[in-house]
Amino acid sequence: MIALMVTINIKPGHKEAFMASMLDDARGSNKDEPGCLRFDVLQDNANPNQIHLYEVYQDEAALDAHRNAPHFVKWRQTCADWFDGEPIRSVGTPVFRREDA
Repeated sequence: MIALMVTINIKPGHKEAFMASMLDDARGSNKDEPGCLRFDVLQDNANPNQIHLYEVYQDEAALDAHRNAPHFVKWRQTCADWFDGEPIRSVGTPVFRREDA
């Protein structure tokens, strides 16, 4: 499994449109990608223009499928100019999940 933690800062004035597009991508990831095990969108409590994503994929092939999925491509194209700086990405391997309890 592969987990991604992504932090995105949104330029002022673009949050509402960004979130509409982001939620479309999240829904598509969760509904249409069998290898996407989790795709959560979180808003930072201290900075409402900062969004955190927590994504878990079955394997590298599932992550590649996500990056080529129509909803992801559309999201990247739609939101490209709304990022305030580059997204910060961390990659990890889940070692304990609720399902493992």
